[in-house]
Amino acid sequence: MAEQRHTWPPLLELTLVRFREFIRQPEALFWVFAFPLILAIALGFAFRDRAPERIPVGVIEGVTEDLLVALEQSPALTPRIYPESAGREALRTGKISLLIDRDEAIVFVFDPTRPESRTARLETDDALQRAAGRKDLVPVENRESREPGSRYIDFLIPGLLGMNLMGTGMWGVGFSVATSRMQKLLKRLAATPMRKSDYFLSHMLSRLLFLFLEVVVIVAFGWIVFDVAVRGSILLLTVVSLIGAFTFCGLGLLTASRAQTIEGVSGLMNLVMVPMWILSGVFFSSERFPDTMQPFIKALPLTALNDALRAVMIEGSGLMAVAAEIGILALWCVLSFVVALRIFRWN
Repeated sequence: MAEQRHTWPPLLELTLVRFREFIRQPEALFWVFAFPLILAIALGFAFRDRAPERIPVGVIEGVTEDLLVALEQSPALTPRIYPESAGREALRTGKISLLIDRDEAIVFVFDPTRPESRTARLETDDALQRAAGRKDLVPVENRESREPGSRYIDFLIPGLLGMNLMGTGMWGVGFSVATSRMQKLLKRLAATPMRKSDYFLSHMLSRLLFLFLEVVVIVAFGWIVFDVAVRGSILLLTVVSLIGAFTFCGLGLLTASRAQTIEGVSGLMNLVMVPMWILSGVFFSSERFPDTMQPFIKALPLTALNDALRAVMIEGSGLMAVAAEIGILALWCVLSFVVALRIFRWN
């Protein structure tokens, strides 16, 4: 009598299959572990602590020598002399932030929508007024702040972690489902007694096997290389990361529920993720956008995840402080999973 092979529950079998699929794809391992570290290195060193660079400003040739001397004495400005046409071209192409001309009065030519141009205008006016003998009526004192937690890299590491959880959750799940559908594997699974919920949960549970390493690698790298510490609870950070990962797995399942091709699921993924890359505060604060957009931005899952990660890592916040963000993530997770379960098709 032939020996009967032991079988695992369908959910466990499917989860192990998802795990094996992932580790057999070197490109997936690169995007999950290596890419966020490369971004952290590049941006961390690009925005490392250093003296601010001088702002290049253009001066139309023929201005008085005393004006040029006043600008050269400013610690914030680098004046460059141009013929008028060349100066306007340099301003248009962004080589300088401000162009200075002399008519009956000194003329500042700049684009007020560019922050560096507004800064150049203020620094230039200050340098010229001081050279002309202006005295400050109110004494002021400048104190630099370079404490850990206030640097750009402290802001960046949680954003990269959130972006990575979104990307690996959605791309990993979406591409896997679309590929299985194209290879007719889903039609074979439909003939088994396996439930759709088991298939969905297998994708989400397989993410658990890599979630720990994914979070540890990014957080440990930030701590070792850039001294980015976790000021809050490690347990709470893990819980937030776990809910975030499940949320984006759910969104990945939702976008891939009906997609027939890799091109189709790629388009849907970009449609979902690109607005969050821009709006959700990965590389710069979402507060820069107008107040009218803030309710929409705050409702995005990546915004909630990034805000919660930064609250725990930078501010040392507790559970109650991030309860609203966790609630938003949980709502997205449940809704996306339920809707995906209803609209999913095996073929």
